[in-house]
Amino acid sequence: MLEKNNLKKIRKYFKETGVKFVRVLWCDNANIIRGKAVHVGMLAHYFEHGVGISVGQQGIPVMYDAVVPETGLGPVGEIRLIPDWSSLKPLPYAPGHARVMGNMVLDDSAWALCPRNFLKRMIAAAKSNGWEVRAAFENEFYLLRQTPEGITPADSTVFASTQAMDLHREVIDAIADALIAQGIPVEQYYPESGPGQQEITIRYTDALQAADWQIAFRETVRAIAYKHNLIASFLPKIFPDAAGSGCHIHLSLWHGEKNLLPDPQGICGLSEIALQFIGGILHHLPAMMALTTPTTNSYRRILPHSWSGAFRCWGLDNREAAVRVPSDPGLGCPSHLELKTVDASANPYLAIGAVIAAGLDGVQRSLTPGNPVNQDPGYLSIEERNANQIERLPDNLGQAIAHLQQDDMLLTALNPQLAKAFLAVRQAEWLAMKDWELTAEVKTLLEKY
Repeated sequence: MLEKNNLKKIRKYFKETGVKFVRVLWCDNANIIRGKAVHVGMLAHYFEHGVGISVGQQGIPVMYDAVVPETGLGPVGEIRLIPDWSSLKPLPYAPGHARVMGNMVLDDSAWALCPRNFLKRMIAAAKSNGWEVRAAFENEFYLLRQTPEGITPADSTVFASTQAMDLHREVIDAIADALIAQGIPVEQYYPESGPGQQEITIRYTDALQAADWQIAFRETVRAIAYKHNLIASFLPKIFPDAAGSGCHIHLSLWHGEKNLLPDPQGICGLSEIALQFIGGILHHLPAMMALTTPTTNSYRRILPHSWSGAFRCWGLDNREAAVRVPSDPGLGCPSHLELKTVDASANPYLAIGAVIAAGLDGVQRSLTPGNPVNQDPGYLSIEERNANQIERLPDNLGQAIAHLQQDDMLLTALNPQLAKAFLAVRQAEWLAMKDWELTAEVKTLLEKY
């Protein structure tokens, strides 16, 4: 626990910055960002032991605020949401408010169902093997307008259109400024393929902070968009005939200041550990998709010839492969990996944690990823795909759930309690929404993600 003199420092900081409320955030098993706000006048009462929330919060699906009975959770039981004060940031888009990420604690120990603690455990597992995992989320999202006819894109432009840059300069600049003010470095921005679709990339960092930044990114983009009379949505598929929105995970493995992935003598310039890490990701990917693409809507995006990673394979600069290995002209060898079969409906702590667990299993078991694929796997014949062990990944959430239910490694990594609750929430969402049309999904999910 933090010492009381830290409370004095934080109170002084709040007084200097004009903070009146501190939002303590968590991200649940449906990947809804939630929070409780503590007034600074009452901070002493909550500083050490945080705020209380019901254990049932980890059993709520995206459709409604009620606990799924199969999670084993209910109205009895309380955990504490204890602030990680190292993540404290004033909110530039909400003057007088600050944000801090919360850790779920029960009886002074990390609660088994805490997603943030799951990622911490996987980071510790990697560290025990001598690695540090660095990562970044690459978000695509739509800017939309509410009209009497319904939701419409904020523009009708195409990929990398400079016209779109001009149309949305004020809102994009405001988003970038707000991210930078929170210590999140912005790398690139460009309009994406869909009308009104945008992409802003941020710099990589350590895995826990990358997940925290993903929460901050979603919160910031949505809040700034509202200030400009727009709706920002990270929903994977909004329009049937326009591009979907992914949220690719970029990651690398480090030992101190040495990147463990490059090897000029290796296949595609990758080290043996990099290939085994990819092997683990691909081996577990059908099950992992229940965590990285966890909504019924996710699978409307993951289609062949859509640059969405619909096939279980990897390749150098291959945007149709589930794992893309981007070339690095500055280094001469690839410096990181990109998992494309991810979207922003995923809880970032569970998503990165699962990727680390899968990659670690690949290294421990010396799994190989197969041969790199240098063409669109969707154009290969079934015989060619079978010969190269290239498989079509699950095309609906129900299939991904079934794979996860059979993946002992991932279930063990999650732990029995978290696995049970997570699967029950996924199953409830699948059964509720599996027969919905896109219109119904968008109506329910558009502003949830």
